[in-house]
Amino acid sequence: MPGNVTILRLPPYAPELNPIENLWHDLRSHYWSNRFSPDWEALKEATVTSLLAVGNDAKRIKTVCAAPYTTGWESAGTN
Repeated sequence: MPGNVTILRLPPYAPELNPIENLWHDLRSHYWSNRFSPDWEALKEATVTSLLAVGNDAKRIKTVCAAPYTTGWESAGTN
């Protein structure tokens, strides 16, 4: 294994440790909750619009998906 790779052993089921779960929560709470879609096409369009809005905002993704065990890795191995 390369020296710049660190394996983090996580529990088999721990959604609170999975950064993408925070993104899904953000989408559900800010875009997908309490919405009415008159038909399937409207629902798909609203979903795509919200995914593009969030997906094109790198700062938001970095903030929402931040996990305590992933910080500081940018400088790891540079000593």
